[in-house]
Amino acid sequence: MDKTILCYGDSNTHGFNPLTGQRYPKSIRWPGKLQQILGADYQIIEEGCNGRTTIFDDPEEGWKNGLDYLRPCLSSHKPIHLVILMLGSNDLKQTFHASAEQIAAGAGTLVDVIQDFAAQKQGFQPDVILVSPPEIGPRIWDSPFRCSFSENAVLVSKALSACYLKIAAQKNCIFFDAAQYVQPSEADSLHLMPEAHAVLAKELASITLHTLERSIT
Repeated sequence: MDKTILCYGDSNTHGFNPLTGQRYPKSIRWPGKLQQILGADYQIIEEGCNGRTTIFDDPEEGWKNGLDYLRPCLSSHKPIHLVILMLGSNDLKQTFHASAEQIAAGAGTLVDVIQDFAAQKQGFQPDVILVSPPEIGPRIWDSPFRCSFSENAVLVSKALSACYLKIAAQKNCIFFDAAQYVQPSEADSLHLMPEAHAVLAKELASITLHTLERSIT
């Protein structure tokens, strides 16, 4: 049976190109490259949305709340064997005034939904890889997105890893720190360049295979 992997995230899962503002082709986006690496026995569902948060309602675009769409997404793509969850960068926007602990707790709420709701709808819990997102780059103040982020966004982003690690341990899911492997582009201090997408896909492919093989045994 083919294994279905849901990649649930924001613009860095969608494949936002910081140089053009458009979307990278599938061959460059990390979920697309993950598909290439894993092969035909795995079905990758790319579910990235620009501006998506964990559980916060954007005052201008409230439909980008990651919690609202998660249940329909899980139901429509079942059975799902693994979810790669990478959200939190947009929670750093000044409109939310969120701490690293609050952002991690929001991610934890999504993990709860993945584990509980999916179990109800498909009869088993999918594995979850909780990804602490790349840090905000130090040149965010020169970025086209500078008006969206508070003065301490860079520092808070650096604190996410430790908070996400705690949540992953509490929820019994796999932890992956993207900031240990990739950095945002110098163009906007938020979005990944093609080389970073390739690295992220390679590292997540290794963890994905190990996780699913462990589940089988």
